[in-house]
Amino acid sequence: MIVDAHHHLWTADYPWLAAPGLAAIRRDYTVADLTPRLVAAGVTASVLVEAGRCDAAETAEFLALAAATPRIAGVVGWASLTDPDLPATLAGYRELPGGAKLVGIRDQVQGIDDPAYLARADVRAALATVGAAGLTYDLVVHVGQLTASAAAASATPGTIFVLDHLGKPRIGAGVDGFAEWRAAVAGLAACGNVVAKLSGLLTEAGPGWNVATIRPYVRAALDLFGPERLMVGSDWPVCELVASYSAALEAIDSCLSELSAGERAAVTAGTAIRTYRLEVGS
Repeated sequence: MIVDAHHHLWTADYPWLAAPGLAAIRRDYTVADLTPRLVAAGVTASVLVEAGRCDAAETAEFLALAAATPRIAGVVGWASLTDPDLPATLAGYRELPGGAKLVGIRDQVQGIDDPAYLARADVRAALATVGAAGLTYDLVVHVGQLTASAAAASATPGTIFVLDHLGKPRIGAGVDGFAEWRAAVAGLAACGNVVAKLSGLLTEAGPGWNVATIRPYVRAALDLFGPERLMVGSDWPVCELVASYSAALEAIDSCLSELSAGERAAVTAGTAIRTYRLEVGS
């Protein structure tokens, strides 16, 4: 079984898609585009993640799509950690069509320049609120924010954190980028309430990626987190900047060849099902 723990859907008018270099993915990506890719890759279920529009309406739309799409087993919606009405926002999501498929919350922390943001009292309280609501918190952060993320996770033990894209290591920086990332991510991996996604690595590696380029990151993640705290994700359609949906999953899978059957099952499906509390058939 394969669970794709990280993909998106969007329309061409999302503001961030106007950035230079994104023309290849500046179009609508719908369930009609997603479904044949899931089928062709043998993916049983998936998790739809907020796509940077940063409004509640997107989450409502995604929950409705999930309700109508059996293969979308969960939605990681958007909410601001500085929302003074966060408990009401989360409760409101639950009442929407498809609300039962809300499994986590994410905000675009990677775009926040304040190095003390994750240490703020209101932000820490919000992270605790997410956990108390029975939801995970997805961390979309860059490598320079990993130390602050570890401190936040350690201070909020009642919340399960999910590290997206392994913390976006600077793969193009070679050995220096690897050393920087491994030292920073180790602190986060030491927190038992953190799991991580093997996702987004091809995009971070860039157009010249190959399996040998990403393999050291996957091996280090296996050493630090272990298979029971790792899950796979395509990061589609972002991955289409450098690779197709199937190629993105195949690249990660090729890095798992030394695992036992049980360990591989954890990474490819079990961790995602347990972490996000997904209802997935056989």
